[in-house]
Amino acid sequence: MGSITAYESATGKRYRVRYRKPDHSQTDKRGFRTKREAELFLASVEMKKATGEYIDPTAARATVDRLGETWLASRSHLKPSSAYVYESAWRLHVRPRWGAAMIGTIRHSEVQSWITELTDGTGGKKPKSPTIVRRSHDILAGILDTAVRDHLIPSNPARGVKLPRRKSREHVYLTNEQVAGLLVACGEHAPIVATLAYTGLRWGEASALRVRDVDTRRRRLSVVENAVYVNGSIVVGTPKTHERRSVPYPEFLSTPLAAACIGKAGDDLVFDDGYGGYQKTPTMTANSWWDRALAAAELPPMTIHDLRHTAASLAVSAGANVKAVQRMLGHASAAMTLDTYSDLFDDDLDAVARRLDEVVGARVSAVWSSSQK
Repeated sequence: MGSITAYESATGKRYRVRYRKPDHSQTDKRGFRTKREAELFLASVEMKKATGEYIDPTAARATVDRLGETWLASRSHLKPSSAYVYESAWRLHVRPRWGAAMIGTIRHSEVQSWITELTDGTGGKKPKSPTIVRRSHDILAGILDTAVRDHLIPSNPARGVKLPRRKSREHVYLTNEQVAGLLVACGEHAPIVATLAYTGLRWGEASALRVRDVDTRRRRLSVVENAVYVNGSIVVGTPKTHERRSVPYPEFLSTPLAAACIGKAGDDLVFDDGYGGYQKTPTMTANSWWDRALAAAELPPMTIHDLRHTAASLAVSAGANVKAVQRMLGHASAAMTLDTYSDLFDDDLDAVARRLDEVVGARVSAVWSSSQK
């Protein structure tokens, strides 16, 4: 149990509480105007010590900068591309504003003002996209969540702030005729573009395909690697969801795939850069072969990733159900596929209504007619 002693100050009599922290080191807090205030404070300290909720006041002096580096290091489970965007947001947006701040001094209103500044671009700065703003908030909130769990601060002032809504970019769906025109315009790059448009592979997955991954007998592609361009270099790892998958390809792709594999060993890349290396994403440079092909095919600007959306659209129009599309695209769940491509399955709702009408329509109509007599 602690002790309470009185002392004289320049403004009159005050009380000091002296107590031991859970690590048995001694500390005190002074400045209480009445003995009653001091007793209540001491009682609350003893209660928090007994329940494990005690927060050491000195712990709140830790800076966001010190805790941030540790938090980023704990993100080792992220894919390299994801780790890089978090590191970039930390370096450009979080650390400059909060690095020197002691975690115990951060207020909810200050965090909200920061979010507003990033969103609106106040102070002469360029407004940031909702994705960047939310990612920056995730970092600060994640750091402070860890501080709460470590009993450095009692609550997280970054939680509960209003964040900008993400603006979903409208999907681009090409028709079979548009894909055909695009393939003609792509020239030597037509095989990889056709593979993307009709299998739904991500660019990194297609560019990492090796000859051994092409099963010509079953017409399957084994997706086991992903080559992603990160901060000036290509990093090869597992697919985005860490799950390997087998993706079927239509028979008309057999010829271009076979041609791309001619003269290559099993470990060689199917779609290399002409020198045996990985291709870089074409949409990363201005006036790339991709941009020129779009212009030649008279198609609007789009990213190469939009071919994945096209693959989903063509699969659904060919009669594929949501589970088949999920497996083809490598989504974690059918719910994710529906959330991403709900617009593609609108016709299924009409089909449900038509089927119900065929099965029970006449019977229900008869019942309804008789009830009106």
